[in-house]
Amino acid sequence: MRIRALLTLFLLALNLMTSLRAEVVRVEVRSRSPFRDGIEFGAAGAYESLSGIVHYAVDPLHERNRGIVDLDRAPRRSDGRVEFSADFQILRPADPRRGNGALLYDVNNRGNRLALGFFHGVGEKGDPPQFFLMHSGFTVVWCGWIGELLPGNDRLLLRAPIATAEGGEPIVGPARFEIVTDNPAETMPLSRRDGHGSYAPTARGDAEGRLTWRLREGDPRIPIPRAQWSLEKLAVPDAGGSVAGTLGQIRLRLAGGFEPGYLYELIYEAQGPIVQGLGYAAVRDLVSHLRRGGAEGPAIPRAIGFGVSQSGRFLRNFLHLGFNFDEGGRKVFDALMPHVAGGGLGFFNHRFAQPTRHNAQHEEHLYPADRFPFTYGESVDPYGGRIDSVLPRHLSAESLPFVFHTQSAAEYWHRSGSLVHTDPLGRRDAAIPERVRVYAFGGTQHGPAGNPPSRGIAQNLHNPGDYRPVLRALLAALDAWVKDGTAPPPSVYPRIDGGTLIEPSRYVSEFPAIPGVRPPEAIQRPPASDFGPEFHSKGIISIEPPRVTGAYGVLVPRPDRLGNDTGTLLVPDVAVPVATYTGWNLRTRTAGAENQLVSLVGSYIPLARTRTEREASGDPRPSVEELYGSYEEYLKRYRAACETLVARKFLLEADAEKLIRSREEMQSLFAAR
Repeated sequence: MRIRALLTLFLLALNLMTSLRAEVVRVEVRSRSPFRDGIEFGAAGAYESLSGIVHYAVDPLHERNRGIVDLDRAPRRSDGRVEFSADFQILRPADPRRGNGALLYDVNNRGNRLALGFFHGVGEKGDPPQFFLMHSGFTVVWCGWIGELLPGNDRLLLRAPIATAEGGEPIVGPARFEIVTDNPAETMPLSRRDGHGSYAPTARGDAEGRLTWRLREGDPRIPIPRAQWSLEKLAVPDAGGSVAGTLGQIRLRLAGGFEPGYLYELIYEAQGPIVQGLGYAAVRDLVSHLRRGGAEGPAIPRAIGFGVSQSGRFLRNFLHLGFNFDEGGRKVFDALMPHVAGGGLGFFNHRFAQPTRHNAQHEEHLYPADRFPFTYGESVDPYGGRIDSVLPRHLSAESLPFVFHTQSAAEYWHRSGSLVHTDPLGRRDAAIPERVRVYAFGGTQHGPAGNPPSRGIAQNLHNPGDYRPVLRALLAALDAWVKDGTAPPPSVYPRIDGGTLIEPSRYVSEFPAIPGVRPPEAIQRPPASDFGPEFHSKGIISIEPPRVTGAYGVLVPRPDRLGNDTGTLLVPDVAVPVATYTGWNLRTRTAGAENQLVSLVGSYIPLARTRTEREASGDPRPSVEELYGSYEEYLKRYRAACETLVARKFLLEADAEKLIRSREEMQSLFAAR
């Protein structure tokens, strides 16, 4: 009995120590309500929504946290830990026993939840969203991870501490803000985006800041006299809680206003960097907490991370920096699905980080987002000789998560997408690790355009090619890989050795000469940049703008006779086309920077209906009439394309049926005139 009593006391003490060392200190549930009025989602039943604030405390000396830039300079409580908090939301079955045993963590994009829109979609015209995630039984989770966001519009916030120098003195350093607008404006936020804050200048920074303008990225910077611009600092709105670390918005006012398309760049000495890298710890520790049975719920066996664009880059960086294990050494995510992240990482864990910046061909080109390493397997950086990979190199294969890297055709033009599966100079195909799949959706853009598509500031209609049905099938396949080891479909992406991944200049020469359509002469090519000697080792930037020492090599899918991508996974609309679908589009003259790429946007260029119309316009592409002859033949080929995707596990049968029914609207293309 005495031994049993001692054992009980030991276990109680162990549990107490574990709870005291828990990275999640407290989950404060502020709202709990039925989701969608408590409607039933098949076998999963009704769902509930929980939201509130997660309170954290992490050990800055722990090996799992040492990679967080400036964490050692954050204020500490009496036990030496660093406190911070983040907003959260959870959607889960009201009866957890009816769930599928999987947690889907959606990395919010600039505070916004995207998974529901990307996985749910809509059915036929007028149908409500399909709620695929709910019908599948997933528990869906979000939390704040970006410290520069401002309260408002239901954005999820991270409240991170401010790092200080010895004696509590402010840390200062250079900060660079690039601003571009598509419409004339009198003032612009330094962050370029409303709803975002910026680091405040020191007195010297305000007085000596340098503002320049140029039309294109490679043009010389032209100084704007200090007397022609001023800074306006706005108060931080009420966040409904502690706003420690929340940056205020700073707006730039320019005499005469901002011209569309021009690149305005302000560099000044800033102060008060937040510990932005705690965004990784927020995600890591909340997911780990929920997996072990937190927030008043049972343990969840499996966890998958999903992120769109910026959020996909977050997942790649999260993995690269080793955050997929918590302080206790437990694996956080069993699988990751970075979507439309391209070859990028992010400006997420640096002093004076600006996590919502990205890299594009025209704007924000020099931020440290698209940077080495690009591939999941090992490669050598030709600029410096570093050997690295997105997957941590020191871990065994069994310790690594499964990864589905998915990207649209736009990532090849705008987000350095080819570097995910080539060497850094684009000269040969890279080896893809066994636990990784790469799926490239040909003829699609970053986010599908509405239908009918609009034009906006672009020369061509935006691309409505919809890959979302394929995403649903891939999520099901990824979960099956984790759950019971069911092998997913093999990777599908264009390759150098197959002749389907080529130089952009060759693409332009092979693209059909469509009347009124100008092929691209520009592409996002990531620069090799020198941000200073402490950038790689400490995340500290001392050179702004950075010195460009070279450029990495990017390639694009080869076009076929219609101008559609080859070597890629084609959604039915692109596999059985009535148009040319591209991953690029060009800016109009009125938007400024004419013929530069419209960031992340593709083109939709309809085919002529008949041979007579085609010949009259001089279009070299076959007409709809010449391709199919009749609506019945078109529908037959479309159905076959859907059935092939179902057989290859790239499309669910229910989605195939809906897509086939939707083709009724195409009959007008074949109607006699």
